[in-house]
Amino acid sequence: MAYNERLILISGTAHPELSKAISRSLDLPLANAHVGRFPDGEIDIKIHDDIRGGDVFVIQPTCPPVNENWCELLLLIDTLRRASAGRITTVMPYYGYARKDRKDEGRVPISAKVVANSLVTAGANRVLALDMHAAQIQGFFDIPVDHLYAKPVLLDAARRIDLGNPVVISPDVGGIKMARSWAKSLGADLAIVDKRRISGAEIAVEHVIGEVEGRNVIIIDDMISTGGSITEAARIVRDHGAQKIVIAVSHAVFCGPALERLAACPADRVLITDSIPRREKLPERIEIVSIAPLLARAILNIHRSESVSSLFD
Repeated sequence: MAYNERLILISGTAHPELSKAISRSLDLPLANAHVGRFPDGEIDIKIHDDIRGGDVFVIQPTCPPVNENWCELLLLIDTLRRASAGRITTVMPYYGYARKDRKDEGRVPISAKVVANSLVTAGANRVLALDMHAAQIQGFFDIPVDHLYAKPVLLDAARRIDLGNPVVISPDVGGIKMARSWAKSLGADLAIVDKRRISGAEIAVEHVIGEVEGRNVIIIDDMISTGGSITEAARIVRDHGAQKIVIAVSHAVFCGPALERLAACPADRVLITDSIPRREKLPERIEIVSIAPLLARAILNIHRSESVSSLFD
């Protein structure tokens, strides 16, 4: 891929605050671009700077409103391709439609694959993403994918909380790999909340695999959507004798009753990243940790053809 030494940042409208924070971290201004709407709601884009041959990074999470932000990202990529950008990297702190990563029943789409196809078809040459819901989504692309993890920034925030010999909790069996990674980094024990429902009698069977009684715990997950699973996990470990409870998640989607559930759950602190913009007032126990410096370092390493995995050594 032929591109010159100019590093160019362009922001969509999904999360301008994060784009500005990345810009400050790199000490590099965002490109002068108009991303607006026609009176009928159609997306209107005009890039005022010369980007010919440049190494361009488009910052646009496909967070809610997902379809609007996805379409805007595709049109931004097409604009850059037609303006002769040397290389186009999509920076997606949140990858929408990631939960539909396989055909688990008949007559359903593999939505994550459709998103991948659309990005490549529009003209993306590379993807930079953070904590995809399913790591195998990287295999849906025939272009390079750099998959970052929010664990380093969340881990630093968790270490500032006086927990003392914590237990790392996975709220379900699907999150064991992430929880094990946290436990290894902290030198902590690992436990799992096993929640099942017996369909006939509708009775919830709740087990904690591991010892949490009298211990401080960190419940980790990649996202909070409606907040049901993670707040139930907090309640269960409290019922099993846990003391201080900290929740740490990469993506705060916060749909429906999520905030009400988090406000009512027994967690002492909830750590989230700014991968998704926050418009609502958050409960005091929720702390936002910025991923902008992490993304900025990854962008710089990609531009310089240096290792991205070295960020996690």
